[in-house]
Amino acid sequence: MSDLNKTDLEIENEDYLHVDPLEESYRESIVEAPGIIESIEKHKTALLVIDLQYLDAAPGMGVFADAEKSGVPKEAQEYYFKRLDHVVLPNVRRLQDNFRDLKMEVIHTRIMSITKDGRERSAGHKRLNLHAPPGSKESEFLVEVAPKGDELVINKTASGVFNATNLEYLLRNMGINGLFVCGVYTNECVSTTVRDACDRGFYTTMINDACATVTPQLHNATIETIKDRYARVMTTENAVKEIKELAAT
Repeated sequence: MSDLNKTDLEIENEDYLHVDPLEESYRESIVEAPGIIESIEKHKTALLVIDLQYLDAAPGMGVFADAEKSGVPKEAQEYYFKRLDHVVLPNVRRLQDNFRDLKMEVIHTRIMSITKDGRERSAGHKRLNLHAPPGSKESEFLVEVAPKGDELVINKTASGVFNATNLEYLLRNMGINGLFVCGVYTNECVSTTVRDACDRGFYTTMINDACATVTPQLHNATIETIKDRYARVMTTENAVKEIKELAAT
């Protein structure tokens, strides 16, 4: 059959193909869990900002140093950087400012190797030729959303920060059990981090309009998959409102 939503089996009621039978049970545990509110009220929720650095979030730098060889079509690059400049970076900064004002943790991840030649990088990053040496411009955070003070910075050379670093250990040490997640790319490092955080029992919220990837289709498909399954999905406006209402009391 040409319809990929169908199988070669006869189905009496095809409406079933468009129903998620687990939606309600996941909603109760992921979206409506009472612990979410308590985590925010007690300042046990942190903002986790993923990979907003010159390697992958700046035109003419890092993976976009040679626009034609980047593998990302011109139109996709234009969309990506426009979304970053006009939507994502202002929203991430707004989230950061609110978390900082309430004395809540802001944590940053970035792709950066330990060694100059990156010999300890993950096999995946080696295959992709993805490398940001220590001290390089590519390893620097974008100025608009850079860390302040002694905020935690976690360096990684893999898509998922949990499986490649000691982030979980640090979060447990600080009593953090909730995360608001934003950054790039929606369908890669952000998605992997959100799924891993959920699997590890963290109350996880993904901020839709504070994430970006190279096409709207990839972004929206990721949101659709993650929403109410691995994380709550919220806008920056609603996230800020919730934080102010709960954490300021």
